[in-house]
Amino acid sequence: METITPEEHDALQLAENVLLEAHELSVPQVEHVLDHILAGQVDDADIYFQKTRSEGWSLEEGIVKAGSFSIDQGVGVRAISGEKTAFAYSDDVSLPSLKSASAAVREIGASGGQNGQAQHGAAKETTSDRYLPLDPIASLAAPEKVALLEKLEHLARAIDPRVKQVMASLSGEYDVIMVQRADGRRVADVRPLVRLGITVIVEENGRREQGYAGGGGRTDYGYFTEAVLTRYAQEAVHQAVVNLGARPAPAGQMPVVLGPGWPGILLHEAIGHGLEGDFNRKGSSAFANRIGERVAAPGVTVVDDGTLSGRRGSLNVDDEGTPAQKTVLIEDGILKGYIQDTHNARLMGVAPTGNGRRESYAHLPLPRMTNTYMLPGQLDPQEIVASIDRGIYAVNFGGGQVDITNGKFVFSMSEAYWVENGQIQYPIKGATLIGNGPDALTRVSMVGNDLALDSGVGTCGKEGQSVPVGVGQPTLRIDGLTIGGTGAA
Repeated sequence: METITPEEHDALQLAENVLLEAHELSVPQVEHVLDHILAGQVDDADIYFQKTRSEGWSLEEGIVKAGSFSIDQGVGVRAISGEKTAFAYSDDVSLPSLKSASAAVREIGASGGQNGQAQHGAAKETTSDRYLPLDPIASLAAPEKVALLEKLEHLARAIDPRVKQVMASLSGEYDVIMVQRADGRRVADVRPLVRLGITVIVEENGRREQGYAGGGGRTDYGYFTEAVLTRYAQEAVHQAVVNLGARPAPAGQMPVVLGPGWPGILLHEAIGHGLEGDFNRKGSSAFANRIGERVAAPGVTVVDDGTLSGRRGSLNVDDEGTPAQKTVLIEDGILKGYIQDTHNARLMGVAPTGNGRRESYAHLPLPRMTNTYMLPGQLDPQEIVASIDRGIYAVNFGGGQVDITNGKFVFSMSEAYWVENGQIQYPIKGATLIGNGPDALTRVSMVGNDLALDSGVGTCGKEGQSVPVGVGQPTLRIDGLTIGGTGAA
């Protein structure tokens, strides 16, 4: 782990050095550009600077198959008037580019808005330390990164002789951002992000199955100790071997127990997106205009929390400079609120929640999730599984789809078991979970005491933008879900 000095820990100073001084820009020049935009009668405006260094390594059959390194930098300029937004961006971080972008976006205010100037000299925003400004790419030399992947492959092959193929990947990102807002706030963040994944293919009697495991977070490559590598290898091999003996999944309506951790992706997709403020302001979400109503079973509390230390979805500040926070969305089954960026919050007459996120300087911020999870209940997970007469215990999920307008979802299970008379009978494969998010929330009948967050692999897509996120939940029993499969129960 790198040692961080107090000077390096000042994210704003570092960002000003990297994003302004390196391009012969000054704070007064940036503030002057913002003044020019606001003179065009707009309600709000901001300037977003970013520089990102990223790399990726992949190994297959002991050979490095691919390696990449990139640097992306630029600036995005936004102006807002009422519900309208004007946006311009450039990968040329220079005063002429800023002036050109500001001239383009200020025209949106010609039909209305507030005429004024940015507040200068406001106190610099102090960000929290939910992660250190580590540089993952510099934390290991290239040969050590390759050795890390080779170690992971060796560990997987040593677990079971049926392992026939191993693919491993490593990625790291060092992201420096700074936001200059019209209210005088100038906020910066330095965001590390690492991820390691392993896919194994096992074979027995001509049958081949695969398993996957991995994780990471906002730290450097020192996170991947031998203990962590061993756990990933064991999980991937276990999943693949379990599926070697899996039978075709049954079809029909039945109770389903979802395991803790990554199965929270169902919560994220089928429910979380429906709680994003823009969908509710526009009336396109199944949760629109339902604040204060019961939308879930008693005992169901869902939060979005960007303040968790080191988590993949965590932020010190969002991409509009608003401090990340913990937002209660559903409390004991009652809808309490939505997640908001500044634009949508202003239009809805509520406070922003620190969820304004964008993929890069070339994208507009949108209300997006950070780490979304359900709080634990009181029940022992074994008691929940034992409560099933005939049904499915889903330990892990693969991909899925959801329709935001009505909450309908389809998810595939990557590790699941048939349960009968309270006992796990055998693994199943080919199972899909079909349902409606708002309806599924009302069918939660048992909540475990074993809340777990995912290992750090989640990426969320919305309107063509991808951002890192976290999910989580305790063991849950949901009654009367529809299962798609080809087997007989």
